[in-house]
Amino acid sequence: MSTMVAPSLLAADFLNLEKDVEMLNRSEADWIHLDIMDGVFVPNISFGFPIISLLKKVTNKPMDAHLMIVEPDKFIDEIAATGATYMNVHYEACTHLHRVVQEIRKKGMKPAVTLNPHTPVFLLEDILSDLDMVLLMSVNPGFGGQRFIEHSLKKVDQLKKMILKQHTSTLIEVDGGVNLETGRRLVDAGADVLVAGSFVFSSENPEDTIRMLRAL
Repeated sequence: MSTMVAPSLLAADFLNLEKDVEMLNRSEADWIHLDIMDGVFVPNISFGFPIISLLKKVTNKPMDAHLMIVEPDKFIDEIAATGATYMNVHYEACTHLHRVVQEIRKKGMKPAVTLNPHTPVFLLEDILSDLDMVLLMSVNPGFGGQRFIEHSLKKVDQLKKMILKQHTSTLIEVDGGVNLETGRRLVDAGADVLVAGSFVFSSENPEDTIRMLRAL
């Protein structure tokens, strides 16, 4: 199976967003990754529900909504209404994570949980079988174009072993500092999905870049 690629819309040209979305539609990208930030959980603010709702009118690609916000459980209905396939919440932002995961699934979305770079993977041991995906941040969340954190490779390996031990089909997604070199190492460690923002959108030929990432 080829590596799945989810370009991050955060790195797109927002003055020409439709053009970039049309490029993603033509490309071999598997999903579109949406970074939703509130300026509280992370030190940045991005875009919200109006833009995401409009996206479903112009793309058939599954949308992977990554909520880098406090109290993401308050917005499950809103994310579901946008047509997102995955709703990705941070472990660090959810006091009652199991309840949040169950509510996401009830609304017809696939639940995913994100871990910040400092958060160990063993904390997901008791909920792993309830998750469709785990997103490991390989940079500190909030900004694109950051340097890859090497320890992320060890976390991917640890998580893959947990998944195999529990016989689950949980996907491993990695976001941050992804390029052809780090992407290759992440896939070798067990990653299934690569999120790439600036590496895709700043490249000379984004469609070719996506194709090369999928070939890793």
